[in-house]
Amino acid sequence: MISPWSPTKEQLVELMGDQPRYRADQIWRGLYEQGRPPSELPNIPKKLKTALSTELTPSLLLKAKQENNDTVKWLWQLPDDEQIETVLMHYPKRSTVCVSSQAGCAMGCGFCATGQAGYDRNLTVGEIVEQLVVAREAAKPRRLSNVVFMGMGEPFANYPNVMATIDRLLTDFQIGARHITVSTIGLVPQMLMFAEERLQVGLAVSLHAANNDLRTELVPVNKRHPIEDIVAASQLFRERTGRRVSFEWAMIDGTNDSLNDAAELVKVAKKARAHVNLIPLNPTPGWPTKGSSKGRINAFVQHLHDAGVQATVRSNRGTDIDAACGQLRASQQSVPVTLSPSSPKSQ
Repeated sequence: MISPWSPTKEQLVELMGDQPRYRADQIWRGLYEQGRPPSELPNIPKKLKTALSTELTPSLLLKAKQENNDTVKWLWQLPDDEQIETVLMHYPKRSTVCVSSQAGCAMGCGFCATGQAGYDRNLTVGEIVEQLVVAREAAKPRRLSNVVFMGMGEPFANYPNVMATIDRLLTDFQIGARHITVSTIGLVPQMLMFAEERLQVGLAVSLHAANNDLRTELVPVNKRHPIEDIVAASQLFRERTGRRVSFEWAMIDGTNDSLNDAAELVKVAKKARAHVNLIPLNPTPGWPTKGSSKGRINAFVQHLHDAGVQATVRSNRGTDIDAACGQLRASQQSVPVTLSPSSPKSQ
């Protein structure tokens, strides 16, 4: 069994056997315009629905759902019992979905709940796209305008499936490239490949420290991909796309929030010509350190501004329901609800 959103259109034609090509077009429109699997499409013959249902079955089984005034978080169980989470953030006229690309994460960053849980496997294209389908329906009457690959997992460790999903976003969801962002811990080979794609899709790098000793403590993969290599890859990305990289920086009290840390960041950000996005550290059960104080954050960002580095402070959403940056861990502490993933309209 695979997700109905996994096959390409040509693969769907092959699955349909001797059916006319226009049936594949009908099913494709149903999948991407209506967000419905073949079994729910009224214009498809019953015999074809039955045949396809043996091959194509939605992958996301809802285990729990939490929401507050501006954020929704879903906990999904996959066919092999792995679990992932998806977060939808509402704004007055639009919504942004934060999708997972892996079940768990192998990067081992201690301050991230997903990293604390460890790695299970990559998600398929269909498992990623299904998150988008559900979020788009749940966003109504707002428009699902932005997609960020900042959920569970390292997107570039699942590069082929993430890129295939981006292609579906551009062509079938009709979401513009500049409204899509991929966040990486800094896997340099994939950053270089991404630069050569020459897309207008945004690239964010979770930097968190501007010297290799501290960054290796916070981000173990820095041993293989040090800051100098990340800066070089960021420069190539700007050369190939004309877009600057965003350096993500979790503000951790007493760890990376001093003015000396800010001065180190200034040098790195200027060399990469990067924008800096400061993120107040969100609490997670497995990391004892707290986030920086508001005063420390203000002093830090002011130092960046004074040095000519463009920087913003992210306004965290969903902290109270463990849906904010770094908090996704596929826990079942939320309240279960009844929802069929193949019937998103019931949300």
